[in-house]
Amino acid sequence: MPIDPSPADSSFIAISGSSGLIGRALLARLRLNGKHVRRIVRSPDPDSPDDIVWDPMRGALDPRQLEGVDAVVHLAGEPIAQRWTGARREAIRESRVRGTELLARTIAALDRKPRVLLSGSAVGYYGDTGDDAVDEESASGTDFLANVAREWETATDAARSAGVRVVLLRTGIVLSPHGGALERLLPPFRLGVGGAIGTGRQWMSWIALEDHLRAMEHALATVGLHGPVNLVAPHPVTNAEFAATLGRVLGRPAIVPVPAFALELLYGEMARSTILAGQRVLPKKLLRNGFHFAHPTLEEALQFELAR
Repeated sequence: MPIDPSPADSSFIAISGSSGLIGRALLARLRLNGKHVRRIVRSPDPDSPDDIVWDPMRGALDPRQLEGVDAVVHLAGEPIAQRWTGARREAIRESRVRGTELLARTIAALDRKPRVLLSGSAVGYYGDTGDDAVDEESASGTDFLANVAREWETATDAARSAGVRVVLLRTGIVLSPHGGALERLLPPFRLGVGGAIGTGRQWMSWIALEDHLRAMEHALATVGLHGPVNLVAPHPVTNAEFAATLGRVLGRPAIVPVPAFALELLYGEMARSTILAGQRVLPKKLLRNGFHFAHPTLEEALQFELAR
C-alpha cells in the first residue's frame, strides 16, 4: 500500500539488492539508525509484510508500493564474478538495464516521487585504464563491462527527466571479510600462500565497506550531489601493493604469485576484464562535496574491516 510519511520523519527508503553484501549491510545500518526501510524483492517473505515485490524481467512493479517513498537505493544485479558464457553475459546486462529502466519509469510516473534515486554502477565504466588516473569526468571504456555500465547508467534517464535527483554509484572493490573479493582472498593469505595476481601492476580502486555505507548516506543527504560518483578510497594501489599490505595486516608472507594464465583458464574473459585489468580511480566528487573518509588508506581499512 502507499506510504504516508509523517511530517516529522520522511525517511522512508526502498532498497533493491538487499541480499547482497552492500545491500545487507545498508539495510541493517539504516534500520539501526531509525530509518523506515522497505526491501524491493522478487519473492515475498511472510515475515516481511512491508516488502515491495517486483519482477524486472517481466516488467512487473506496482507503482502504488513506491508512492510516498522518500528515497530509493537500487543495487540489484547478476553477480559479475563468474565465467562469462553467452547466457551469463546476457543475464549480467539484462538484470541491470531492464531492472533499472523499470524502476526509473515507475518512479517517473508517481504523483509523489522520491527526492533521490541512488542507482548502482561500477568503476568498470572506465575500462582498463592502465596507469592513468581517472575521475567522474573521464571517458568510458569500450569493453563488455564498460558497455554494460554505460547502459546501466542511461537506464535511469526517465527518473532524472522527471526531476528526481539521481546519483550513479560507480563502486570499486568493496572490502569486507563477509563477501566480495576480500572474503575470497582471505583463506590463501591466512595460510601464507597469497600473493600478487598476474603482473601485480594492475591498479585496484578499493573502498572499505564502512566508508561505502557512509558515502551512500552522504549521497542520500547531500542535495547538490548528482550524476556519477566514484565510490572508491582516495588512495588506489597496485595489486602487488594490495597483496603486500594484506599479508602485513594478517602477519603472513604474501610471496606466492597467482599466474595470469591460470585465472584465464578458469574464468576466461571475466579474468581478463576484472582481476587482470585495473582502474586507477579517484573520488573527486565525493571529496568536493564534503565527504571525509574514515579509512582513507588500505592498511587502516583492512585493519578496521578484519576486526569486525
